[in-house]
Amino acid sequence: MRKKLKTDDLVISVVIPCYNEAETLANVLARVRDCGLKTQIIVVDDGSTDGSRELLRGELRDSVDKILFHKKNMGKGAALRHGFQAATGDLVIVQDADLEYDPKEFNKLIEPFITGNCDADVVYGSRYLRGNRYRVDGFWHEFGNKVLTILSNIFSDLSLTDMETCYKMFRREVIQSIDLREDRFGFEPEVTAKLAKGKYRIYEIPITYHPRTFEQGKKIGLKDAFRALYCIIRYNM
Repeated sequence: MRKKLKTDDLVISVVIPCYNEAETLANVLARVRDCGLKTQIIVVDDGSTDGSRELLRGELRDSVDKILFHKKNMGKGAALRHGFQAATGDLVIVQDADLEYDPKEFNKLIEPFITGNCDADVVYGSRYLRGNRYRVDGFWHEFGNKVLTILSNIFSDLSLTDMETCYKMFRREVIQSIDLREDRFGFEPEVTAKLAKGKYRIYEIPITYHPRTFEQGKKIGLKDAFRALYCIIRYNM
């Protein structure tokens, strides 16, 4: 029986994996605090070397509820695993430490948990559903995302439009019950495959998106795309 969630006492654990995001971290934390919902902010610094760790220990310390430090860079998936384990909110969402996604969208993502039958286990924020504002991204990056989503759907029998989205919001008990293994960006296809196998109820909500370039710090490359393909096959089969 799914727990009925109410907006008034709802707490969202926001897990922020951080690797060399000193330029944007303060802005992201401010946006999360200003999202209009009760939040538990968890930052996992994944071995940053650009001053992010010093910011978290210093001027940003009071902006974060829990800070976890990795001695060395272990990857986004590893950072998320540790952040999920530390979460105590009713819902858990991933928030990248850049400025591509807007935390004010949390208010849209919680709707399938609190309205109607309130039967959502997971909500994906889709960059490609119609009805959202979207700044045009590079062709090959968007094409790659859509190809991986289609392949994921073929193997998982889901009908997602954006498997690779950062914005995935989970009931806490759902994400904490899933045995996650991937250390890097393979988290996205892995968690999607395991949600499909678990027959969890997944919704999609259109979101806004402001992509940054590789020159601005985007870290996903061709190697990660091939790993995602491997993960789609491995975890669905």
